[in-house]
Amino acid sequence: MKQIRLISGLFTVGFWTLASRVLGFLREVLLTAFIGPGPVMDAFVAAFRLPNMFRRFFAEGAFNAAFVPMFSKRLEGEEDAEGFAQDAFNLLNAAVLALIGLAMIFMPALVWITAEGFYGDERFDLAVSYGYVVFPYILFMSLAALFSGVLNATGRFAAAAAAPVLLNIFACAAMVAGALSGGEVVMWLIWVIPLAGVAQLALVWVATERAGIRIRPGLPRLTPEMRRMFRVAVPAALAMGVTQVNLVVGQLVASKTEKAVSWLFAADRLYQLPLGVVGIAVGIVLLPDLSRRLRAGDDDGARNALSRAGEFSLLLTIPSTVALMVAPLPLVSVLFERGQFGPDDSAATALAVAIYGIGLPSFMLQKLLQPLFFAREDTKSPFRYAVVAMVVNAGLAFGLYPLVGWIAPAIATSVAGWVMVGLLVLGSRRMGEVARFDARFHARAWRIVAASAIMGAALFAIVQMFGWAFEVPSWRYLALLGLVVCAGLVYFIAAQMLGAFRISELRGALRRS
Repeated sequence: MKQIRLISGLFTVGFWTLASRVLGFLREVLLTAFIGPGPVMDAFVAAFRLPNMFRRFFAEGAFNAAFVPMFSKRLEGEEDAEGFAQDAFNLLNAAVLALIGLAMIFMPALVWITAEGFYGDERFDLAVSYGYVVFPYILFMSLAALFSGVLNATGRFAAAAAAPVLLNIFACAAMVAGALSGGEVVMWLIWVIPLAGVAQLALVWVATERAGIRIRPGLPRLTPEMRRMFRVAVPAALAMGVTQVNLVVGQLVASKTEKAVSWLFAADRLYQLPLGVVGIAVGIVLLPDLSRRLRAGDDDGARNALSRAGEFSLLLTIPSTVALMVAPLPLVSVLFERGQFGPDDSAATALAVAIYGIGLPSFMLQKLLQPLFFAREDTKSPFRYAVVAMVVNAGLAFGLYPLVGWIAPAIATSVAGWVMVGLLVLGSRRMGEVARFDARFHARAWRIVAASAIMGAALFAIVQMFGWAFEVPSWRYLALLGLVVCAGLVYFIAAQMLGAFRISELRGALRRS
């Protein structure tokens, strides 16, 4: 079996995802500074969420959950993987084009369904007009997701992981150009999004050609293989539909409070940084690796891959969780508080960040556990679990809103995330030892938690003693840098002393991969 280099793959995807998230932070900093929480930003967030919502539904979620394991197994067995990818491309292209046509007709209805609280004020009309421009982005990103799946299955992670960086580069450049020209920054931003999609698609398409896999547009064919993929994809699509319902529920509740959509959006960007770097990287690399190992009958290798990916995830996610919970206000105020984003916005966003932080490990664990099912082409079980999580999310979001107000969606999201993890763990038990973490993982896990707790105590003490520095404009950037460096050093030293990881092991894994 041709090996996928797990550890180096995780670092490759993690590096490019980190670059994308850092640039994404810059994008949100410019967005909050030039536009700021209010009607225009709320409308942009709602409009931009539409193509991203359907993209996860069609491409990164349902489609890839079915496509990547089937393509990986054909690649491993030398069963015309290129022809399979060609048919999948044509089918996906036709489906997304049909979706775009329907969205152009029913855009006002889409905005009303996803942000009913906007109806009757200026946010509704703005969101509809923005939606017409940004929605075609879904075509380029859906096709790019297919090419990314092909590249990931062949062990080539760099181009697929680097593609999202282009969106943030284009967006940042557009906002700066709009501000310098004196025009409407938001109009520069929404018009550049489809152009960024074209650039992303071109990057991964060319990389796929260089990998020796040639795919060209053609008429869709509903072959037996495509029918089988469709049967696998439908439950995954329903599962992703449930996930998107959760997002819509959160936006519906938040849209009843002015600026709340913007606050939750900014908080989401902050906690998505560690989730993107770790959780998404693990999911991208682990799924094709598990699929091919299971096809080859390498159960021991599959269990080892799962356990090492789990260690890698905990090593970076747990300290991130602690930091978001202990010091959300310094992070938010330094990163976002400027221009139209004021102190009250920082306080509100920091509250949401702390609550999302509680759910961060659950979101990461979902990325780790779902490949166990998808690699076996089992998409029905995650769908059933997602339905339960959806009911919990909706019940809490609507039920808590009269009690706690706009923050209810954040609470509901974190609780539902942990419910989903519990169900995935219970469901994976029937798979046997291959779906269980090994002894080394269990030995390391508590050490990682302990080292993170020590770091959290240090962070709390630093914020208490030097919190004033984050409020002084000339000091706050240096203060944040010092906070991050101190937290990193404390965690590194504590992790080494407790045996949470060994540098020698990391070097050895990278050499072997």
